[in-house]
Amino acid sequence: MNEFLTQILNGQVSDIALLTLLSGVMFVLLIILFFILKPSSDISRTRLERVIHKAADGRSTAAANISIRRNMGGSGNPTLDKIVQNLTPRPELLRAKMQKAGLEPNLGRLLLISIMLTISAIAVINVFSSRPLIFSILMGFAIGFGFPHFVLYVMKNRRQNKFLELFPDAIDLMVRGLRAGLPITEAIKNAGDEISAPVGSELAAVTDGVKLGGKLPQELERAQYRIGLQEFQFFTVALSIQTETGGNLAETLANLSDILRKRKQMKLKIKALSSEARASAYIIGSLPFIMFVIIYLMTPSYAIELFTDPRGQAAVAFGLFMIALGSGIMYKMVKFEI
Repeated sequence: MNEFLTQILNGQVSDIALLTLLSGVMFVLLIILFFILKPSSDISRTRLERVIHKAADGRSTAAANISIRRNMGGSGNPTLDKIVQNLTPRPELLRAKMQKAGLEPNLGRLLLISIMLTISAIAVINVFSSRPLIFSILMGFAIGFGFPHFVLYVMKNRRQNKFLELFPDAIDLMVRGLRAGLPITEAIKNAGDEISAPVGSELAAVTDGVKLGGKLPQELERAQYRIGLQEFQFFTVALSIQTETGGNLAETLANLSDILRKRKQMKLKIKALSSEARASAYIIGSLPFIMFVIIYLMTPSYAIELFTDPRGQAAVAFGLFMIALGSGIMYKMVKFEI
């Protein structure tokens, strides 16, 4: 076994053998993903029904709510969940990112996906590249554990933008319900039924939590944790204050809806005014790469010196650093917080 590992590290194993080994490891991980991390829907449903019956009987309502929250985002295997919790750095932050992206916060599934993606990247890079195995391993880890976070970031931004587009309309529906004489929970429920996801699903989760015995301000705070938007924080604060002090809630929410629409208009105006600076940043940032491609097509031997000569490699590294620094400065100049 030690000799085989030494041969792998020294690059003495054929690409076919290494690819076969990595495929076997991926197959084993897929079996673990299917049998161990399979969602235990029957167990969760049984526990949920037991909790609902306890809440209906008026016994242990707070403990019932805590039990429901503990069952969210787990794999059904406490030992495995504990291992994943220890292997994942900052698990609460990662779980919050998954919730903001609209995904189930199952860290074990995300960890296995990252591992399988890492193994696949190592195999592909090692087969199609002549560089040492240590390079393939480093690039595989960078791709396997960096790409899922990038996907989470994109999904979170897309979900939040869609939420901001639909949220003012949901508030208007709540205002109409309140003016028609409905209580605030029923107005939120009606808005959740009429508006599509993600606004409708989050409002439905809030009303479901209230039905199980939770208080409206607390359920709104949990929704704010899942959404992570300042606009929804305004809504949470307004409802919390009105619940404690009273007042004309319909008028308050109508003003909030108007403010949210004006914030959106201001963001679009800023985006339009800063479009020239952003276009300049795109052009300046892409111009060195375009010129390198042109020079390489005209005289490949002249351009390739940048990567074969140590002085050229140092110049490329310094140039990439300066491009990244300039792009970051220009990005900060055109980004405004409202």
